[in-house]
Amino acid sequence: MALTDRELLARADRDPEAFVTFYDRHERAVVAFVGSLVHDPEVTVDVVAETFARAFGARDRFREEASGRAWLLGIARHVVFASWRRGRVERDARKELEMRALAVSDETVRSVERAVLESEEAVVAAWLADLPEEQREAVRRRVLAEDDYDTIAADLECSEAVVRKRVSRGLATLRRTRAEGER
Repeated sequence: MALTDRELLARADRDPEAFVTFYDRHERAVVAFVGSLVHDPEVTVDVVAETFARAFGARDRFREEASGRAWLLGIARHVVFASWRRGRVERDARKELEMRALAVSDETVRSVERAVLESEEAVVAAWLADLPEEQREAVRRRVLAEDDYDTIAADLECSEAVVRKRVSRGLATLRRTRAEGER
């Protein structure tokens, strides 16, 4: 059975592979999110590295009820906005952890560019992934596909009121998860 984000972060002190697993689990969503904000592969790489360095440094403050993905995206958002204010990406967390400077290869740049091109879908999929299937489908169909409630209800073989409730609950969960991630 896969470990939860909380379990991975709790083990990171004594088992570096636990943080690697956490990183691998969320890297694509963080790259897509940051890339959609900054539109520059090299800056994206810097912000992603700083985001995970800050997450590693703050791993003891991760709350069980929060989504690891939302938590990371909140950190990334703060790193991006701070870098815009200062005109550069802060590297404090990486310095504190004694991480060496990143060498950005052409393949890394191409990989980030591909992720940025797919960013809208990846970010949306990342946010929706934490919802129960019924809510995820209802939100996807109503908000993204802009289907009418009655069409969704007919396709899902339920009442329009049920679809409205699923969309409402799904959106409320997304707002709450995002707010928790930004704290």
